[in-house]
This record gives sequence, structure tokens and C-alpha cells, in this order.
Amino acid sequence: MQLAVNIAVLTAIYALIACGYVLVYRVSRVLNLAHGELMMLSAYLLLVTASQFGSHWAVAIATALGLSGLVGVLVYLFLMRKMTGEMVLAAVLTTVALGILLRGATVLIWSAQQHYPVQRLNITNFAIALPGGARISLCAALLVATMILVYSSLFAFLRLGRWGVRMRAAGQRPLLAAQRGINLHIIYAMAWGLSTLIGAMAGMLIAMDQGLDQTMATIGLKAFPAALVGGLDSLLGALVGALIVATAEILLIHYVDPLLSEVVPFAVLIAVLVVWPWGLFGTREELDRV
Repeated sequence: MQLAVNIAVLTAIYALIACGYVLVYRVSRVLNLAHGELMMLSAYLLLVTASQFGSHWAVAIATALGLSGLVGVLVYLFLMRKMTGEMVLAAVLTTVALGILLRGATVLIWSAQQHYPVQRLNITNFAIALPGGARISLCAALLVATMILVYSSLFAFLRLGRWGVRMRAAGQRPLLAAQRGINLHIIYAMAWGLSTLIGAMAGMLIAMDQGLDQTMATIGLKAFPAALVGGLDSLLGALVGALIVATAEILLIHYVDPLLSEVVPFAVLIAVLVVWPWGLFGTREELDRV
């Protein structure tokens, strides 16, 4: 039972992070390789707001989430917008450079030591007993609940919401969407803001559960194979890919060697892409585009 709980928690982590990769790529056709660093920056922003608002943990978390979404919008407006019409490789390398800069900036500002936002928020991350003798921490349970809420909301938003339909149109036929009066730059900024906001939810809950240091960017990188396994243009694929990668990682850690945790996601990625180069739910058109 405890194995199943661990798989569910890791799936939630990878699914939330992979969702950000897919959302940006699906709408703006950019591989955001700085997503892990943006997630880490959001967790550090929680440290700042927690210090400012003290015991008002709800205000601190809401403020940090708002700032994180704003950071995503600003990254597009002041950086990625300049890459519109440029080579795909130029945009990808720009995100790589952004990730390196963010990682260095967080070390300079907050140092490389481990921080514990949950202590500053005066929240007790108590363990919850489950049937079968399994246990799950409060923040881990919130990760699973947040993943369910985020994916349910996104599926409804993209299918039923006015702006969600516009985002789908911009991602599938950008020229036609622009001709029909859709402002592509607003849509792309929304995608970057939503992606960073969802990543922030994951990053803050991970930091509250496990502590915060520079290794959080590595978690973001490990979630990238989940997005590729499922298909970069599919939210459902991100969810399925996260489940596959998390299951393989937890089982191999438990039955073989814990040291395999760093390589399992990429081993699964190679194994899947050999058979399905476009991912389980991706399309051949997306492979050609990449």
C-alpha cells in the first residue's frame, strides 16, 4: 500500500511539472527548458512572502502564486516575445540560458543551504494514516489533490472556456487564429503565465514537504521525460507519461537500487521514444515540427 501511495505522490509531482512543459509547447511551440528553474524561483518567492506575512500562511501562498504567474508573463513579454519568428533552436537556447541565470541568481540571493518554508508559515506537515498501514504527509496529499484539480480545470478551460478555445486555436493554426482577430501575443503570455503558475504550485508544495534547495531544478528536469513520453502536445499524455515514469522509478528504487532514481526517467524516455518517437499521445506532425 505504501508503494502505491509513493507512486501517486511522485506521479502528481511529475504530472504538475510536465503540464507546464506541455502547455507552453502546445500553445507557443517553444520547449521551455527553464521550467524547473522557474518552479524553483517560485518556491523561493514563497520564502519571501512567508517572511513578510508571518503566520498568515494563506496570504503568503496566494501572494507567491500571484508573483509567480506574473514572472511567467514577464518572461514572455520581455524575453521570449523577441524570439517570435526566429529559429526554434534560438528560442530553446534562450530558455537554457534563462535557467542558468535563474539558478545562479537564487544561489546569490538565498545561498545554497536548505530552507524550510513550512516552518516560516507555521504549518505542521503532519502524517496522515491510510488503510493498509500506509502514511502520507499533509503536503504530499495536497500535491495529489492539486494535480487532480489542475488537470480537471485545464481540461474544462481548454474545451469550454472562451480563452481556452482561443489558446487551442493559436496552438493549432496560429496564422488562421491571427486572421480571425486573436491576439497571439496575449495568448502566448497567458500560456507562459499559466505554465509558471502551475509549476509554482508544485514547487511550493514540494518545498513545504521536503525542504528547498538547488536540487529542485533537477526535479523539474526529471519531469521533462514524462512530457515527452506522453507527447508534447497532449495534456492527457503528460498525465499518463508521469504515471509511467513515476511507477518505474518507485519500483526500481524499492526493488533494485535507490541510486537509480536519477536515471530511470531518462531510461524510460529512451525506451518509449524508440517505439513511439512522437510519444504515446503525440502526433507525427509534432515530431516533424520539432
